[in-house]
Amino acid sequence: MPSSYSNQSVGASANDILSAAKYTSINIEVQYMPGYAPDPTVMNDIVAYLNALCYKTSVTYTTTQVAANGKVLTQNDVMDIEKQNRATYTSGSTLSLYVLITDNNFLNKNVLGMAYRNTSICLFGKTIYDNSGGLGQPNRIIMEENVLEHELGHLMGLVNLGSPMQTAHEDVAHANHCTNKNCLMYYQAETTDIISTLLSSGPPQLDANCMADLHANGGK
Repeated sequence: MPSSYSNQSVGASANDILSAAKYTSINIEVQYMPGYAPDPTVMNDIVAYLNALCYKTSVTYTTTQVAANGKVLTQNDVMDIEKQNRATYTSGSTLSLYVLITDNNFLNKNVLGMAYRNTSICLFGKTIYDNSGGLGQPNRIIMEENVLEHELGHLMGLVNLGSPMQTAHEDVAHANHCTNKNCLMYYQAETTDIISTLLSSGPPQLDANCMADLHANGGK
């Protein structure tokens, strides 16, 4: 059944995700539309990513296929799909995160993913697939990981979204993103603008300022 805990703004659960104060484990419920199942390599790397940043005794995930949708999506559409399908909510000592992978684009076709609630993320699978894995395109696994890690960064409170900045580094022109063009939390990481970076220098990592924010808010 729906949980009021999971109906908060992005970043509201940053400390809960990063620290062990309230929740000692994380489960990621991944729901995907037909043809867009996440590669196991992506999910295993995401588990490692969270384990490296968060004080949790375990990070696990489940994957489930949901019905095809096929239409260009708004944020409200995504929220409705989650409401209809999400099965796992934060309970006991386990914090539940939700990831939806869709079979079509967002209204803005350059957007690869978005974090839209404190435990909720959407990856626009068709957009990711259309822009990866082909000749002259980035590796699909790398692109999908990059987008998911970026959106998880928002859930962990980056940038200035719930993990207070230790040093000012928010991009005023692109709110809640890092000023460092080489950082995972630079705004381009969730749009098709990231393609040239992935091809030329590989996937970006969290920079020192972002890492300092996470550490100060209970992370490793």
